[in-house]
Amino acid sequence: MTEYLASIFGAEKDKVNCSFYFKIGACRHGDRCSRLHNKPTFSAVTDVEMQEHYNEFFEEVFTKMVEKYGEVEEMNVHDNLGDHLVGNVYVKFRCEEHAEKAVIYLNNRWFNGQPIHAELSPVTDFREACCHGFCNFMHLKPISRELRRELYGRRRRGGRGHERRSSRGRERSGRF
Repeated sequence: MTEYLASIFGAEKDKVNCSFYFKIGACRHGDRCSRLHNKPTFSAVTDVEMQEHYNEFFEEVFTKMVEKYGEVEEMNVHDNLGDHLVGNVYVKFRCEEHAEKAVIYLNNRWFNGQPIHAELSPVTDFREACCHGFCNFMHLKPISRELRRELYGRRRRGGRGHERRSSRGRERSGRF
C-alpha cells in the first residue's frame, strides 16, 4: 500500500494532494482548493542565487523609478510574512511632485502579471516603522552592499542637489 501511495503522490489519481500545485507551484483555486498544497521546507535555490535575483529585481525597479518619475531618496521592500505586507515596495522620492506623478502612472501599470496598487504613504522615517521580530511592523529585505553603493552612490557622485521639502509637510514616499 505504501508503494502505491508513493507512486500516485502529486499525480491526478492522488485525491489528497493537489497535482497542479505539485507540478507548477501554483493552483488556480488557491486557498479554496479541496486538496493539500504541500509547501517544501527547503529550496533547491541557494541563498546566493536568491540574493542575486532579488538584487536584479531591486535594481530594475529602482532604476525605472528614477528614469520615469524622479530622483529616489530611499526604496524599501517588505520581507514580512503577513499577506497585507509581503512584497510591498516603498519608494521615497526626493520631491513631492515626483511621488504624486509615480502614484498616478503606476496605478495603470502591471508588474509580473499583477496590477500595481500605488498610493501616497504617511511613512516619513523607515527606521521608525521597522522591527526585528515577527509583528506588524516593516521587515525590510536588504540588498547587497555592492548594489547599495551602485544605486545610492550614483546620487552622491553626480546626482541632483538636495531639493527642499515642501513646506506643506506632505509625504514624498509612496507604497507600490
